[in-house]
Amino acid sequence: MALLIALALFVAQAINFGLILRDRTEFRLAQATRPVATRIADALEREAHAGRPLTADRGRVRRLTANPLAPFAYQRHPEVAAELRRQLADQGLTVGRIDTGLRPVSDDDAGSRRREGRRNADRRGDLQGPTLVIAVEQPGRGWLAITAPWPQPGWRLLFALLSQTAILYVIVLLPVLWIVRRMSRPLRDLRAAAESFRPGEPGIALSVRGPDDVAALVGAFNALRLRVTAMLDEKDRMLGAIGHDLRTPLAALRVRIESVEDDTDRTRMADTIAEMNRTLDDILSLARLGRPSEPPTDVDLAALVDAVVEDFRDIGDDVTFVEAGRLRMHLRPSLIRRAVRNLIENAVKYGVSAEVRVEADARCVAIVVADQGPGIPEDRMGDVFDAFTRLETSRNRETGGIGLGLALARAIIREAGGEIRLVNRTGGGLDAIIELPR
Repeated sequence: MALLIALALFVAQAINFGLILRDRTEFRLAQATRPVATRIADALEREAHAGRPLTADRGRVRRLTANPLAPFAYQRHPEVAAELRRQLADQGLTVGRIDTGLRPVSDDDAGSRRREGRRNADRRGDLQGPTLVIAVEQPGRGWLAITAPWPQPGWRLLFALLSQTAILYVIVLLPVLWIVRRMSRPLRDLRAAAESFRPGEPGIALSVRGPDDVAALVGAFNALRLRVTAMLDEKDRMLGAIGHDLRTPLAALRVRIESVEDDTDRTRMADTIAEMNRTLDDILSLARLGRPSEPPTDVDLAALVDAVVEDFRDIGDDVTFVEAGRLRMHLRPSLIRRAVRNLIENAVKYGVSAEVRVEADARCVAIVVADQGPGIPEDRMGDVFDAFTRLETSRNRETGGIGLGLALARAIIREAGGEIRLVNRTGGGLDAIIELPR
């Protein structure tokens, strides 16, 4: 806003400078032509009354037989000729051609002017600077010649305009800058608070200050933050109640299936209940991810990933880990462990085996889960991260879950400030890459 105001002031001053310059030019033209028109009219009147021809008396009007400017290459000023013609017409004089020329100052001219007297020269303003020579044709009677001072443009006008502009900027722009700063400071604080707002983190209410509209906006943001926090708290309480209410009958079912005599049916029932529990955990974890209860801690990421791989090896899955050095990271270990576990589960289900490695550089750390499966079609890469989406359409729980694994993993990694990428390898297989900022 301050820049726009400064630009508006500059444009206004430029327009003002143009108008003043135009008025100055018109005044300069009138200053050069009005005395000349008056002298010519007086000289012709004296000539008519006295009956004597005009002589070159002290630089006044004189009569010549030819145009005195013809042999000289002086700088012509047609605007002076047009204005003088108008001035003479106002005096009732009709003339022929009017020629004007700007004669530069020579040493002889300067000496003669000094001899005329400094007072008269100063009054005429022609002690320094070029002289305007004017020749007016009287048809049938020759030419009238006269010299006049040519006012020079000075630096005082430019200095005055620059001073005026500086004063305007000091008087107008500085208070405006102060007002804009007073208005923008609470807005900057509001933007920073909105960008840093995290539902699971306690925040300090912004101080309500600034102009009335800005203060009302800050107050509305404080109220909105309280309402959002209250809604999320209510959601967490509701999810906790849902999880409790669902796990209780599942536990009861798990106890009752022990009375089933058929071992095959009992095993299938137990697997179904376990799958329901895992699905419930995934849904509740995904819903609560915005407000995790686990605080970030410093952990050895390589050891964490190795422990997850070890869990899969204990149950007989073909999962290997490429040994890596200690890598200290600040994160939520349980959530990161769950994200890595979900990627390894997908690799084992769809790619038979998995190789896990940790790679680090100066900017980020990558956890790569490489399988030996068929990969994913390029046009379906984005679909696999959608909740409840499965590329395998058989609905067989042995070949896939309910489609929450990758969605939950990506939500966990994005909450940690990272990203997940899926890349098909040229020789076959898929790389699932977790990238975390260092």
